[in-house]
Amino acid sequence: MRPGARCADTCDVISSGIERSAAPASRARPDGRGPGEELPIDRILVVDDSPTMAKLLEVGLVAAGFDVRVAHDGSSALALALAECPDMVLADVTMPGIDGVELTRRLREDPRTASVLIILVTASGEPADKLAGFDAGADDYIVKPFDGDELFARVRGALRRARVLRAQSPLTRLPGNVRIQEEIAGLVRRQAPFALLYTDLDNFKAYNDKYGFLEGDRAIQLTAGVLQETAIEIGGPRTFVGHVGGDDFVVIAELGREPEIAQAIVERFDREAPSLYSAEDAAQGYVETLSRRGELQRFPLVSISIGIATTERRRYSHYAEAVAIAAEMKTFMKKTPGSSWAVDARRG
Repeated sequence: MRPGARCADTCDVISSGIERSAAPASRARPDGRGPGEELPIDRILVVDDSPTMAKLLEVGLVAAGFDVRVAHDGSSALALALAECPDMVLADVTMPGIDGVELTRRLREDPRTASVLIILVTASGEPADKLAGFDAGADDYIVKPFDGDELFARVRGALRRARVLRAQSPLTRLPGNVRIQEEIAGLVRRQAPFALLYTDLDNFKAYNDKYGFLEGDRAIQLTAGVLQETAIEIGGPRTFVGHVGGDDFVVIAELGREPEIAQAIVERFDREAPSLYSAEDAAQGYVETLSRRGELQRFPLVSISIGIATTERRRYSHYAEAVAIAAEMKTFMKKTPGSSWAVDARRG
């Protein structure tokens, strides 16, 4: 099938000073997610030697939908954090034994809890005290007396930022699978029109074999740049580009823009891909490397294949259905030499 073709035929317990209160197992999500689309409930460890303050925080956080554990001293908190690794530790600074600052330092020193979010709560607003907490590794500081709404807003904001960072590809800084799933599932739930482009590189293994994994990473970064810049230039700033993993990417665009976006990606990728090669390999248009059978074989330069699923002729009941159609089209196009794309035109 030629580049740009449409395919119609293919295609919660008290123990050792530790308490736990769990949010309801099923709760309405503020983002409107439907059944089966809930995000995991964030777990927060509250650490305060004042039973009254600890209970106030616990009740408020549980009401806000969090899964809460409570520890009344630093030693118990450290043991629980190392055993269960909560998403966030909300700790009072002034406690006997291991205080909040020392607790923070120990959590940061252990690889199991080094990346946990930590907010320190203190009655002192002195800059030197805050600096000591930040130097130990705290992410935020709040001074008593505090406004409950402000505290919970800070908790939610810190957790939201952490989710975004965890969901990013460390190589390309693009949204990863969690965000990709959320984006497609939201569109499917709302029955909104969209086009899903699933992209994959051809002959990428041969490129990795010849040039090594570091250069392979550079090729993936180049691809990410081509996709993001081209898709946003044509589809606008709300066009979503995500990194599935390896050399697989997705673009989620406004329905009707997919042909122009796909064609522009193919053309730009083919212009930039030769820069990944030595002058000799780029000029001859192929590399020689061992095949899976151990035989010396010629492989063409990397190209890009794009399979596209849209809502023009289909309605999807689950995000995975759209992904499967786009992936099927992508696999089909990989049989075509060179960079190419195709839209699924079957009715379903």
